[in-house]
Amino acid sequence: MTLFDDWRARSPFYDETHEAVAQSVRRFVEREIAPHIDAWEDARAIPRSLHRKAAEAGILGLGYPEEYGGHSAGFDVFHNLTQSEELARPGAGGLTASLMTHGIGLPPILAMGSDEMKRRVAPAVLSGEKIIALGITEASGGSDVANIRTRAERVGSRYVVNGGKMFITSGMRADYVTVAVRTGGEGMGGLSLMLIEADMPGFTRTPLEKMGWHCSDTAALYFENVEVPPENLIGPENAGFMGIMRNFNSERLGMAHGACAYARVCLEEAAAWARERETFGKSLVGHQSIRIKLADMARQVSATQAWVDQCAWQVRAGKTRPADFAMLKVQATRMLEAVARDAAQVLGGASYLKGSKVERIYREVRVNAIGGGSEEILLDLAGRQLFAGR
Repeated sequence: MTLFDDWRARSPFYDETHEAVAQSVRRFVEREIAPHIDAWEDARAIPRSLHRKAAEAGILGLGYPEEYGGHSAGFDVFHNLTQSEELARPGAGGLTASLMTHGIGLPPILAMGSDEMKRRVAPAVLSGEKIIALGITEASGGSDVANIRTRAERVGSRYVVNGGKMFITSGMRADYVTVAVRTGGEGMGGLSLMLIEADMPGFTRTPLEKMGWHCSDTAALYFENVEVPPENLIGPENAGFMGIMRNFNSERLGMAHGACAYARVCLEEAAAWARERETFGKSLVGHQSIRIKLADMARQVSATQAWVDQCAWQVRAGKTRPADFAMLKVQATRMLEAVARDAAQVLGGASYLKGSKVERIYREVRVNAIGGGSEEILLDLAGRQLFAGR
């Protein structure tokens, strides 16, 4: 039994159905991902065929409506967390970010889009034939969503979009992008969500090189007089802000759980190394200082996982509070940073060589701490809700 199985076996939130999901996804990862992940990291992208294979394995559609090709009956948020955990086992955050990018791009369409749009987009995405991305962040600002500058002007029977987006996951490969645009005045009340398709004239993009998440393509998107039909508006005009906000709890919960999963990968690799590596006539784990370090890593992961599960229960019970998810995401990413650092200390020089999971995860600590809302912004959000009545 691995660390991945052990905590689920002793948790009240997981049962044999979650374990069945874990084993199914684990077999997929071992067969279709693990042998290739290093090559995909070097190539700076995962193949489009992986999306189709993941769809056939039931991974892309987990938790999505049956009518669009998903499977939701009998599944809850804990099944999704279990699946995400298993996808983290190769120790490459870019894999999950890229393969599961529909997890942030598709929900606004399912929540607010027209029936025609849902039928047009969702089945193609959930079958792995099309890729969808989310375009919120701009070069001028990330978490300050209310001040988005990309504008969509109504000209005759069309919207004309001008502006750009930055740091967009799957931006180079996406067939669809769910884009936040300004259709009204300043502030949150003037925002709309709009579906922009990759083949629309005036839509261009360029790739961005990053410190980590190498197998996840990241792009800058540019819109120059892109004509978008009104049927591509997602929800009512100027009602996009709430559509953006409703994504954030699930995104932050997912990132927090991912941080636990990657920290667990680091702990597993460090513990295995400590059992094999010998110094001063005995294994590393034979030294008290190393045992204390490993135990402290386990303490931090377990404490954070308990909070993740508690917030997941809030989702299932319909009792969510944004402040909890904001604080949880900060806790989890700080925990990941601490655990990855200690794992690197246990591995020593081996952690600085390309090839270890710890090396890769340590490079990806920063994107976890920044993406989905920076620590400072999330703690301020929580402080305003909890203590300032806002």
